[in-house]
Amino acid sequence: MKSILAYETVALNEEKRALEIIDQTKLPNETKILSLMTQKEIWEAIYLLQVRGAPAIGVAAAFGLYLAALEIETDDRAIFEGRLLKAANYLDSSRPTAVNLSWALKRMLAVVAAHCDKSVAEMKHLLHDEAVAIKAEDIEVCRKIGEYGLTLVKPGDGLLTHCNAGQLATSKYGTATAPMYLGQEKGYHFRVFCDETRPLLQGARLTAYELQSAGIDVTLICDNMSASVMREGWVQAVFVGCDRVAANGDTANKIGTSVVAAVARRYHVPVYICAPTSTIDMDTLTGDEIHIEQRKPEEVTEMWYEKRMAPIGVKVYNPAFDITDHDLIAGIVTEYGIARAPYTESLREIMAKQAAKK
Repeated sequence: MKSILAYETVALNEEKRALEIIDQTKLPNETKILSLMTQKEIWEAIYLLQVRGAPAIGVAAAFGLYLAALEIETDDRAIFEGRLLKAANYLDSSRPTAVNLSWALKRMLAVVAAHCDKSVAEMKHLLHDEAVAIKAEDIEVCRKIGEYGLTLVKPGDGLLTHCNAGQLATSKYGTATAPMYLGQEKGYHFRVFCDETRPLLQGARLTAYELQSAGIDVTLICDNMSASVMREGWVQAVFVGCDRVAANGDTANKIGTSVVAAVARRYHVPVYICAPTSTIDMDTLTGDEIHIEQRKPEEVTEMWYEKRMAPIGVKVYNPAFDITDHDLIAGIVTEYGIARAPYTESLREIMAKQAAKK
């Protein structure tokens, strides 16, 4: 099996003027590369989870907005900026919970605002360079998260993860899987338990696939089995990613994460959130303010089954994410270090380090 690390999750094909992604809805049975050339195709790829994971979505959006800029045929800056803003707002509407999406688009638009003396042609070059920089930074950020994460565990530990915050969710290494991949490089021989992650099975289809293809010892479990493996003493730490972190440390991640965290508290297993600073939203005070995306009921009742597995007409509640309260979290691992409670203070310090780097 070819390792997933040999593929690029998100790439810009400059010759084709296309965004190239791995179609994650086809995994693990088929590794299919999609070439997306229109804004509608990119929007649908983000919404339909063909590309997913907060960092990967951010990189895809940055490349997408650059491609949108190439399609704008005008030398008038005002017209160019207006059309570019419209394209940014359109892409931003595809996944409202993932803060990296809006973060990347705002960063791209800031390049335009900061260079009001440049021509439209020059602006297009600057947007290209910014999108490329966002991807390069994502790779470096994930590696640093992995390095900090490794300080929290020891060789031979059992780790548990939920959903997919891996290579497939980023440009490289992943966030929650970064300590696993770096541990693999160092011969740590981690044993990883991977929740299947209903209803879209990102853990079974994606995380189990990529960890296995990379040669990591991975065991797939159903979502309701986490308590069993923790009670057996097989798990020493939980690493998960996130889509948004509030200023108080409350975290939005894939539905079911908060259940894992509550169970981990019962069995004294630390839960670590792996979060690039781009996912930390200091303007959102608590998890109560995070908008939770609601998805189609068919994902629960019909998807993945040969036949419908619920009675017709039954009501379905299908939130894509849940909020893990900050008091269930042992630490938030960022590229600038590990934030600990009280998070209102430690996250402010982390973000100050980020600001000082700019």
